[in-house]
Amino acid sequence: MIIKKIIKLLSHREQKIGFMLLLMTLVMAFLDMIGVASIMPFIAVLANPQIIETNLILSKLFIFFEFEKKDDFILFLGLAAFALLVFSLAFKSLTTYMQLRFALMHEYKLGKRLVEGYLYQPYKWFLNRNSAEISKSILSEVSAIVNGCLMPMMSLVSQGAVAIAIMGMILFVNPMASLIVCLVLGLAYGLIYKAVSNFLNKLGVKRAQANELRFKVISEAFGAFKEVKVGGLERFFIDHFSTPAKNYAEKEATASIVRQLPKYALEMVAFGGMLLALLYIIAQKGFTDAIPIIALYAFAGYRFMPALQQIYSSLTQLKFVGPVLDSIYEDLISLEKEKENNKKEKIDFKDSIELKKVFFTYPNESQPVLKNINLSIKCKQKIGIVGGTGSGKTTTVDLILGLLKPERGSLTVDELEINSQNYRRWQSMIGYVPQQIYLSDESIAENIAFGVDKEDIDYKAVERVAKIANLHDLVNNELKNGYQSVVGERGIRLSGGQRQRIGIARALYHNPKLLIFDEATNSLDNLTEKAVIESIQNIDEDITIIMIAHRLNTVRNCDTIFLIEGGNLVAQGSFDELLKNNSSFKKMVNSD
Repeated sequence: MIIKKIIKLLSHREQKIGFMLLLMTLVMAFLDMIGVASIMPFIAVLANPQIIETNLILSKLFIFFEFEKKDDFILFLGLAAFALLVFSLAFKSLTTYMQLRFALMHEYKLGKRLVEGYLYQPYKWFLNRNSAEISKSILSEVSAIVNGCLMPMMSLVSQGAVAIAIMGMILFVNPMASLIVCLVLGLAYGLIYKAVSNFLNKLGVKRAQANELRFKVISEAFGAFKEVKVGGLERFFIDHFSTPAKNYAEKEATASIVRQLPKYALEMVAFGGMLLALLYIIAQKGFTDAIPIIALYAFAGYRFMPALQQIYSSLTQLKFVGPVLDSIYEDLISLEKEKENNKKEKIDFKDSIELKKVFFTYPNESQPVLKNINLSIKCKQKIGIVGGTGSGKTTTVDLILGLLKPERGSLTVDELEINSQNYRRWQSMIGYVPQQIYLSDESIAENIAFGVDKEDIDYKAVERVAKIANLHDLVNNELKNGYQSVVGERGIRLSGGQRQRIGIARALYHNPKLLIFDEATNSLDNLTEKAVIESIQNIDEDITIIMIAHRLNTVRNCDTIFLIEGGNLVAQGSFDELLKNNSSFKKMVNSD
């Protein structure tokens, strides 16, 4: 079942390459057998040169190559055996290199498929997933699958072929003794594997859980590093990381021990069994006649035991990493890549955006967060959406953004319904400023032109939008490197207001027709908020603006304000109209 899943994770081309590697592995096993077998005639002739005359094949070779002296022929046999061994090892090196390259390239491709699969999931999918879990799958578990499944599977095939070839050869020489040795070793390894199989599977499940906790703690600790330092929470996170990290290390160590322990006990069984077999052969044939067979058994044991141990080790590793493979396999099978929006249907936002009879319920929730929402947003207006915490404001905006799809009802732009065929085109017309601006550890210019390759950045556009966001003077007068100044991870070197202005500039960089502020000033102090609001006032009047706000001062100058309570649109109008006619709005203004 595990091997079947691994094969399914390979593309058609990778399966072809894998088949070619399998053939190379079989050739390698054949060469191994020939290399070992070539030792036997050399040792036989060395022990008794008269065999050259009595052995049909050796005598024909002696005559064919026109040897005059037996010593020269013995030297020839030795060099031939050596050449075969060298060629066998060279071919084995090439096969091993190709196997390693195949495995590591598959790690890259598997990781890329996961990144692609996760990023193309709808926004709703991410609501129930932890980012640490996603990071763990891509950065850690993919490597575990390659090193713990794909590599062992290839090793299983190659070493299995080697073991079968050597078994076949020694069975041909002395069937009874060889059969006893093979059966004893095979049964011993088989019984041990069966005994530890369930234990390894449970160990693999616990290892996967511990690994997920490791990533989660690290993500939380360094994602809130400022709070950790201020609160003196270092020891808390160290302790919370220590437990799963220790569990992870213990499970890995235990699995490694289970893979290695039988080796030493079974080496004693194997060599003891081989010794008994050789004594039996000597008793039957005499020491002189038994020398070639002894040499064969010695070389066969030298290759056979490591092969058998590697087969067992690969099987136990496959069992241990099985739970991780199941998890990644389920993700890759269930994550269907979102189809690119190829529909050329033109969207012209010239009139209005409408939500019509919209209902929406979050996954795993019983009650809808929006109930029969009907609202219309006119083009080129400034719109405010207000309400208490949990009222449904952000969900309403997420629907307008096309991140969520109505459970019932519709989103239309100029009477054109936004659906799975055209929502990408609609999103390309929107600029979005969230409450928390994500800034990468790059320059200000790269953060404004977020998602654009450095060499493709339009620096004139960067400067233009920075001026609109009241950011240009700060960059020129206070930052030594101007727009090339690096902001630090998550903008750690900037103030909250500066980060928000970069967010506004970023939202304007691609010339949107609709600009949405999702509680973008809530975390700012009054003076900084005032400066950011002034930046918003600088925005082109041809751009429609939607603002979600807790502080009602932010939406005072909006053309229309929508008041949402308990998932219902309860009132709409200008600031003064709502203040005069709606008691809930008046209460919000008084408490602001």
